[in-house]
This record gives sequence, C-alpha cells and structure tokens, in this order.
Amino acid sequence: MNKSVLALATAVALSLCTLSAYADPIKLKFSHVVAENTPKGQMATKFKALVSERLKDKVVVEIYPNGQLFGDNKVLEALLLGDVHLASPSLSKFKKYTKKLQIFDLPFLFNDMAAAEKFQQSKAGQSLLKTVEKKGLIGLGYMHNGMKQLSASKALHVPADAEGLKFRIMSSDVLSAQFEAVGGTPLKKPYSEVFTLLQTKAIDGQENTWSNIHSKKFYEVQNYITSSDHGLLDYMVVTSAEFWNGLPDDVRTELKKALDEAIAHGNKVAAEKSKSDKQAIIDSKRTTVIELSKEERQQWVDKMKPVWKKFEGIVGKDMLDAAIASNK
Repeated sequence: MNKSVLALATAVALSLCTLSAYADPIKLKFSHVVAENTPKGQMATKFKALVSERLKDKVVVEIYPNGQLFGDNKVLEALLLGDVHLASPSLSKFKKYTKKLQIFDLPFLFNDMAAAEKFQQSKAGQSLLKTVEKKGLIGLGYMHNGMKQLSASKALHVPADAEGLKFRIMSSDVLSAQFEAVGGTPLKKPYSEVFTLLQTKAIDGQENTWSNIHSKKFYEVQNYITSSDHGLLDYMVVTSAEFWNGLPDDVRTELKKALDEAIAHGNKVAAEKSKSDKQAIIDSKRTTVIELSKEERQQWVDKMKPVWKKFEGIVGKDMLDAAIASNK
C-alpha cells in the first residue's frame, strides 16, 4: 500500500472514530435526596422529559431520587469528581464552598415565598449563584420547597415550649444558633434518618416544609406541628464547571432552557403542595396542627431575630438589607 492510500485510510478511520464518539449520548446523572412526588422530584422528572423531547438521543438524563447515590452532604464532592452531573442540595449545604448562602437560613427573614422569590431574582440574589464558582461549581438556579414549620413531641406555642428539646437540623451554623436562641438542642443529622430518629424518640422535633413533612410521613411520628413559617427551605440547582463548560454550546444552551422551565414548573408545584399537603396532614388527624396567634408568633421572632446580627458580617450587611427590602 503506497503512502497516500495509507494516509487516506488512516484519516477515514480517525473520522469514523470521531463520529462514533459523538454519536454516543451524553449521560447526565441527576442526584437528589427527596421523594419523586415532592416539588424537587417533580422538577427533576420534568427536566428529564424536556431534555428527551428536545435533545432526543444527544443527552440521556438519569434521575436518582431519595439519596440513592449520595446524600446532600456528599453530592457536591461527587459533582466535582464527575460521579454525578446535576444536583440540587438545600442552600444550607454550601457552607464549605461559600458562606454567603447562609443568608437563606436566617429565621424570619422572609415574610413569605413571594418575598424570597423577589430577592432571589434580584441582582443581589442572582449574584449569590456565582459565589460557588471559585470552587469549581456553577449555580444554575433556585428551586423552591417552601416555608419551614416546627414539629415536636409536645405543643410549641411560644419559644419557652422548645426549651430542652432536641431538634434535628441540616448542617448549618445559622440553624444551630436559631434553636439555641430558644433553648433547644440542635443535632445535625442526615435527612434520610429523620423519620427513624423521630419514631425512636432519639430526637424530639425537627423543622421542615409541608411537602417534606407529608412525603416523608413525619406527621405520623410527631404529635404536634406548629405552623410557624419561620424559615425558608430552598435549593440551588448546581453542576460542575468542568462538566458544564465541556458540553457542546448548543447542548448546553438547550439544557439551560429545559432546566429553567423545569425549575419554574417545580416552583409552581411547591406553591400548590404547600397548601394541599398541609391540608392532607390536617385531614389525616395523625397530628395536631397549631396555628400561632399574632402575639405568639412575635415571641418567636423576638427570640430568633438576634441571630441575624451574629451572621451579618458573614453574609454582608448590603446583602442582608437587600433581603429585608424584598418584604416590601
């Protein structure tokens, strides 16, 4: 075989190899820790459907709910290692990568979800998505779950009722300070263990949204739930810079569009489920839901609000002021 023919054959072989490589679909593993019927679970399902519809065989989305692959404490490391490609941990889980997001854990910072959404979509709120970039992560958007409620083995009407009780919290210094402010003992435990911890009375209570309390059946092992709306439980949808920037431009653009639509869908579900799941819990008669009076709620605010000052230097006064202004 002469040199020109050999060169041509080699070029053709390389081209075929290249085409074969691009023909293989991109696998995108999406890991999260909640049930598929939760707002986040439904967001992930919607994202998978949109990607399948628009990108056909170019991208295959694999969803791993209920912490099947990683808990929220490990998933960010897994992203950086390439073991998963998309995750949506609660905002409390990012302390190792940025302390700025601790602003979302501050108690009674937002009057309602509308105020939280207003802040997140503001210039200040959007800038917080970028605070993880130096650590190799890319924040793609905020996903809502809802406002948090307090549950316990005893009725919680005023802060004094929480004294001496052990509360499960996510790994957050702000949440530790929050429960310490009312005389409780905060215990950092994985979300997957909460039901068993409550059932065995290893802990006395926890804080969570109506959809999580319902989907994980916490109301079946808690005698009381106080409708407090004292905090926010939201997530950041996040990926690794290495994976995201390594995607073909057209694929990345379509994935972001699909994700934005899926997040909007999930946030709508979150708003609806906050109401319907609360009512379902009340209708179950497995627990007592306590509605605070204006005076009782103010006692909780007065006890917990000083936590803001402790973390003002970390989250930034300007950022805190912007968040407060979103309530207007």
